[in-house]
Amino acid sequence: MAARAEVIRMRRREFIALVGGAAVAWSSAVVAQQPQRVRHLGILMGSAETDGMKVLVRAFLQQLRELGWTVGQNLTIDYRWADSDMGRIATYAAELVRLNPDVILSQSTPETKALRHETTSIPVVFVTVTDPVETGLVASLSRPGGNITGTTHFEVSIGGKWIEILREIAPHLTRVTAIVDPDTPHEGYLRSADTAAKLSGIAFSATSVRDAAEVERGINAFGTGPDGGLIVLPSIVAVTHGARILALAAKHELPAVYPFGGYVKIGGLISYGPNPTDMYRRAASYVDRILRGEKPAEIPVEAPTKYELVVSLKTAKTLGLTVPSSLLARADELIE
Repeated sequence: MAARAEVIRMRRREFIALVGGAAVAWSSAVVAQQPQRVRHLGILMGSAETDGMKVLVRAFLQQLRELGWTVGQNLTIDYRWADSDMGRIATYAAELVRLNPDVILSQSTPETKALRHETTSIPVVFVTVTDPVETGLVASLSRPGGNITGTTHFEVSIGGKWIEILREIAPHLTRVTAIVDPDTPHEGYLRSADTAAKLSGIAFSATSVRDAAEVERGINAFGTGPDGGLIVLPSIVAVTHGARILALAAKHELPAVYPFGGYVKIGGLISYGPNPTDMYRRAASYVDRILRGEKPAEIPVEAPTKYELVVSLKTAKTLGLTVPSSLLARADELIE
């Protein structure tokens, strides 16, 4: 009898193990069959949909794929391109917020300010905001404190550095004007540039432009005088109308310093600034962290860790300039 009871207990244990194992396998199969939640991303670009900007967006998407987010599988995206139109930026910001995405990628300061006006709950990641603390977008760089975070592209002291670089490559300059988008807070850059210009004996001014017509009028007016040079400040206007700015600088033989190397690769003289492709890749990591549950209020705003100096020897020769050895030695890239 005892032996028979033991056999019954063994068979009961085998049955329970079998049923339990089947249940686990069935549960795992059900979980595996559950579709992964598709997340929704909005992208608000203040500039036009140029080839250069599409390259940056592709870099952003490639980094998202490497982090596990693929359009058509677990991610959908709604794009808005405003073509430097402030009215469109406001309209598109409202449209994207009504779509209620999980997170919104914002190109620069005007777009981010428009989104802040529309929502305090949907997470927003900016790529190239000038001074997010001064503009009130975040409480501090280390703890943004709201629904907005991202990356800045320059320290305000860069304005003085642009003056120094321009004077180094074109020592004959006596006048410099900065091409400024009045809807972007450039005050810090302008103060820094003005201080450096005064120390160098250069008359410094700012030329405000909002569209192609103002770009044309402003540079043509400045270009009529002698020994002038340009600083092209980062803005959606400068991105959208970059080719026209380059053409007008060449027409008036104005040495110009640009914020990004892409300008130099299509005919500009010299640039000093961060790598835009790297900035968009870093923005993808912010979006990834937010989609995985982190709060933008607790993700610090980051500044660039490295600035690149790009020089066009071809454009320098066209302008009759000799690139000094000091710049040649420091250049990260030389365009022959």
